[in-house]
Amino acid sequence: MYSEEAVKIFLEKQKQLFDEPVADTLEEAGEFLEECMAVEVNSLKEVRRYLDEAGADVDGMSDMELKEAAEVFPLSSGRYLIVEG
Repeated sequence: MYSEEAVKIFLEKQKQLFDEPVADTLEEAGEFLEECMAVEVNSLKEVRRYLDEAGADVDGMSDMELKEAAEVFPLSSGRYLIVEG
């Protein structure tokens, strides 16, 4: 399951990853995150590890570049939602 904040942030900012909205409601956003097996992690270090293990070339990326990656959604709690498009 995803935190309420993660689902809300994804719904609000989904256009950073997709050209067209994939969800119109919180319920649809939560279902979409489950379907695409999005991941919520505790730190930027975990974001880097996850993307590296998924085959992304993150070696040369700064922390700022990592935070600004289209598939990374920073949460106000300090956690991150990772959604692969």
